[in-house]
Amino acid sequence: MSLIRQQDFIDSIEDALQFISYYHPLDYIKAVEQAYEKEINPAAKDAMAQILINSRMSAEGHRPICQDTGIVTCFVKVGMQVQWDKHDLTVQQMVDEGTRRAYMNPDNPLRASIVADPAGSRKNTKDNTPAVVHIDMVAGDKVEVMIAAKGGGSENKSKVVMLNPSDSIVDWVLKTLPTMGAGWCPPGMLGIGIGGTAEKAAVLAKESLMDPVDIQDLVDKGAENAEEALRLELFDKVNKLGIGAQGLGGLTTVVDIKIKSAPTHAASKPVAMIPNCAATRHAHFYLDGSGPAEFTPPKLEDWPEVTWELGENVRRVNLDTVTKEETAQWKAGDTVLLSGKILTGRDAAHRRIKEYLERSEALPNGVDFNGRFIYYVGPVDAVGDEVVGPAGPTTATRMDKFTEMMLDDCGLMGMVGKAERGPATVESIKKHKAVYLMAVGGAAYLVAKAIKKSRVVAFEDLGMEAIYEFEVEDMPVTVAVDSNGNNVHQTGPAIWQAKIAELDTKLKS
Repeated sequence: MSLIRQQDFIDSIEDALQFISYYHPLDYIKAVEQAYEKEINPAAKDAMAQILINSRMSAEGHRPICQDTGIVTCFVKVGMQVQWDKHDLTVQQMVDEGTRRAYMNPDNPLRASIVADPAGSRKNTKDNTPAVVHIDMVAGDKVEVMIAAKGGGSENKSKVVMLNPSDSIVDWVLKTLPTMGAGWCPPGMLGIGIGGTAEKAAVLAKESLMDPVDIQDLVDKGAENAEEALRLELFDKVNKLGIGAQGLGGLTTVVDIKIKSAPTHAASKPVAMIPNCAATRHAHFYLDGSGPAEFTPPKLEDWPEVTWELGENVRRVNLDTVTKEETAQWKAGDTVLLSGKILTGRDAAHRRIKEYLERSEALPNGVDFNGRFIYYVGPVDAVGDEVVGPAGPTTATRMDKFTEMMLDDCGLMGMVGKAERGPATVESIKKHKAVYLMAVGGAAYLVAKAIKKSRVVAFEDLGMEAIYEFEVEDMPVTVAVDSNGNNVHQTGPAIWQAKIAELDTKLKS
């Protein structure tokens, strides 16, 4: 029998969440480094360079890898012989207390993203609780904990399907993955749960993402069962889709495929697919009664020495003076370095703007989007002498429903976000001769270093979803949709899928 102190459990949860906010698992970093070295699409290689540089900066600065510090998901396996020193808190309450302390840590505050009353008022709980906790009673006298901070961009791309028993899982994955777009910030991992019931498959998929990146070990030894064979087949075929880093097209879309399965009904074949993004964050620890878990920092020399090189098609742009005549010269795929003032806004701010327009009211404090650029972002709070905390882009697709309003009624000139835009939005961009620029998801701390001034200009009550004005200097972005409607998220993967097929043919001949 082990006696586990509640305080040790709470302290371990807090320490784990702080640790994973700024330390990538090294197995993931090594996998991205390998993908970076072999990548031949310059745009995808550039995106991975920014991810790797950002990861090292976060490790050095002890600041979040991504501004979306996630929804806490925790798997707790309690040994049947475990005793607790107190019985006033449930496991859920202990996880929530550790989460609360981690996210409100004054030295490294993490962004609170959890809203209560999800079908109604959607009020932020202010401390990122409650966590999602899965509890199992198992044999033994220890407590095992697997904990992750899962970003909304990747979580929103989760898929669950009830296949017929004779249906192909591979065919479903290859059909479904391209429809998920790039909002999950590849390169990452795909967790796949098979069997049980619909909800069991989803839990299996999520739990599989807690495992280390080890696909190369499996490649080397070869498959020994059906699940391992499925992992290898999917790893090969998913990467041949050519989606690539950030959806720009390239050789690597996933660095691993993880699978967990459970027995299921003879008439059923539940399958869930959940992606992990470039901000892969998870920790695994045990408590045996000897004290809280200890987390050993990785060595900084284990990170690759990667530099970010400016290509030949770089444009330096002054946002304070840029005109539509200038933006009309930008081509999809160009690298642009932004300097000057840019407004921010995401879901809640756009809804509020719509309400003002419907009432024919001017926006507060003289905020005017006419001729301006907007950055879709919800930053982390600043600490110390920071101007702003990590401030990477959020998924632009969520703002598609507001884009025509912003371009037509507000006179917006351009947008900055991550991932693709929908067909109707691309047409709207083309009609208004606007542009959409893409910043790299998973490089939030790097992006924040380009922000030299920050102030809230409207809707302060919305917290991280308020409208800020940033003053930026050489903020790196890629032209994703140009003023003629050319779209790299459509052309890039198509081109690279064909190129990969061509390379594959040459290797076999």
